[in-house]
Amino acid sequence: MEIDQLRHFVAVAELGNFTHAARQVGLSQSALSRSMAKFEEELGQPLFERQSRGVSLTDAGKLLFPKAKQILTLAAEAKSEISDDGQTGRIRIGAIPTILPYYLPPLLRQFSDRYPAAKVMVREETTDGLLKAITDGELDLAIMALPLSAKYLDIDELFEEELMLVLPADSPLASKKQIRLSDIESMPFVLLNEAHCLTDNIVSFCRHRAFDPEAVERTSQLATVQELVSLHHGISMVPAMAAELDSSPRRVYRSLVGVKPTRKIAVVSNPYRFKSKLLQAFRRLL
Repeated sequence: MEIDQLRHFVAVAELGNFTHAARQVGLSQSALSRSMAKFEEELGQPLFERQSRGVSLTDAGKLLFPKAKQILTLAAEAKSEISDDGQTGRIRIGAIPTILPYYLPPLLRQFSDRYPAAKVMVREETTDGLLKAITDGELDLAIMALPLSAKYLDIDELFEEELMLVLPADSPLASKKQIRLSDIESMPFVLLNEAHCLTDNIVSFCRHRAFDPEAVERTSQLATVQELVSLHHGISMVPAMAAELDSSPRRVYRSLVGVKPTRKIAVVSNPYRFKSKLLQAFRRLL
């Protein structure tokens, strides 16, 4: 059993297609097929059920898959530890969609300027996906919003930010000097779908103040929420980091009077994984 065989196997298993997997690992499809056929012959068990539109794992393949990923992760960590010079190497960063495009780009530019030989891989994913990737060793750290139901992971709070009320630019509320929760409790809301933790933050804040926001529309992108607000589909609450980067004249952002809605941002990592000098430098930058 060779590392390359495991790498080829994992690629096929994850993509479910020999053509796509061959492209990912840099082989021709016929070469990858021969590699997997030889691997199956050595193991004495078929790993894939070959179908007209792709492949799926057999019971033996399902048994091997998590172990193969673990072996590849350990091999990569061993290589990283041996060659950890603090300047070269790879780090894998994840973030939720309501953080990544607003918070990470300037940090990535700063890090690239300081460590030009380093390679940073970025993944955008919802909270559940990121937590699984951190646990499985697919990511080195992830940035997401609290609260988190995670065991055996290191969670360090970074900062707290306000959630800003977003309104159409011509809304009567836009001209008010002070906007209270009572001013908006009867208004329809545009929210992200339930996979996004920002919606939990908004709903939890409102419910703690005896107010249940009525979501008339849900979407998967924060930019779509902003556009729907501009089109008078409803109002919403948006992280300050997103509001600061929005230059559209068709909507305005206001801070609520009194106790303000906020979210806490944290960095999450796996304490049982190797932390390279590059990764430690990125954490210091965060």
